[in-house]
Amino acid sequence: MRTIYLDNGATTKIDPKVLEAMQPYMTEKYGNASSTHHKGQEAKIALEDARSLIAKSINAKPEEIIFTSGGTESNNLAIKGLAFANSRKGKHIITTNIEHDCVLNACKWLETQGFKVTNINVDKEGFIDPAKLEKAITKDTILVSMIHGNNEIGTIQDIKSLGEICRRKGVFFHIDACQSYTKTEIDVRKHNLDLVTINSHKIHGPKGVGALYIRKGINITPLAHGGGHEQNLRSGTENVPSIVGFAKAVRIADKGHARQMVKMRDYLIEKVLKIPETYLNGPSGDKNGDRRLCNNANFRFSYVEGEAIGGYLDAKGICSSTGSACSSRSLEPSHVLMAIGLKPEEAHGSLRLTISRFTTKEEVDYVLSVLPGVIKKLRAISSLGGF
Repeated sequence: MRTIYLDNGATTKIDPKVLEAMQPYMTEKYGNASSTHHKGQEAKIALEDARSLIAKSINAKPEEIIFTSGGTESNNLAIKGLAFANSRKGKHIITTNIEHDCVLNACKWLETQGFKVTNINVDKEGFIDPAKLEKAITKDTILVSMIHGNNEIGTIQDIKSLGEICRRKGVFFHIDACQSYTKTEIDVRKHNLDLVTINSHKIHGPKGVGALYIRKGINITPLAHGGGHEQNLRSGTENVPSIVGFAKAVRIADKGHARQMVKMRDYLIEKVLKIPETYLNGPSGDKNGDRRLCNNANFRFSYVEGEAIGGYLDAKGICSSTGSACSSRSLEPSHVLMAIGLKPEEAHGSLRLTISRFTTKEEVDYVLSVLPGVIKKLRAISSLGGF
């Protein structure tokens, strides 16, 4: 059975060129980057070259990039590390109600440690009103943390406007850019960013590696203590092969890939919306990939369950998702879809299809040939009414 993978919001396949770049650092250049002998220094050079390349991609300095195990660790280090290091300045944190679970849960945990957290509501397309953010900032606010490109509905926040507010108010600004990195512009200087979370496996790099940009001069309390790796902020032997792969994936990514995905995404959206009583969740009218992630399409189908749709598609070799991979086993409706005003039954009737630069029109056409029949069949046996 053929496999059509449209769950690239969860993870992406590793690019063969990335795997090729990693291979020598697992078999020949296997030294520990902290070792002083030539084998260790060989690994150290590769590590620092990767750091410089990734820093340049967001207009940062190499020493402002800290390597981690991925997005979850980077988000926790940014939020908890900054909160503890700067608690004398204030104990108020602002985030949104459409964040990834790792951000929401990190903030909930900080509330048990005496911090106050404000969750800003978004509009029906998932956007944050800059006026709401400005109003929420108080004299005790130390950090604003928000997702740049939403993992479920694809909404891309206007970080330039939001960053200007934070900088003017003297508040640290952190973005979770795991989904948006390399797909849309991120410039830490232009956008007034203090901390940025990025990772590798959403851009055809290896799993288990990510990074956190920390603007020079910002105090962070480390979460792990040990040998003082990564400027004493993230102890543990660096995963050199994966870091090399991460950098290679960044080097390969370009704006042409994003434009290609926008065209494929829009083709998919146009055809799926021809199915009766089908709606698009998140931003609409995006032609340039600056309002919605170039690879993201999230639909809701009246009178059916998204989980059932996904099961039928899987039987046909099509991989899809009903939301975030990190909470896909939960029976609760998506907090993101609820936040944009959907009813529980509408949230449960939603399906996310996320493409990659490797997705072909032939694959999308196969999905389009299968999906209408699946919806029709499920509606015929649905107990939700309407058909």
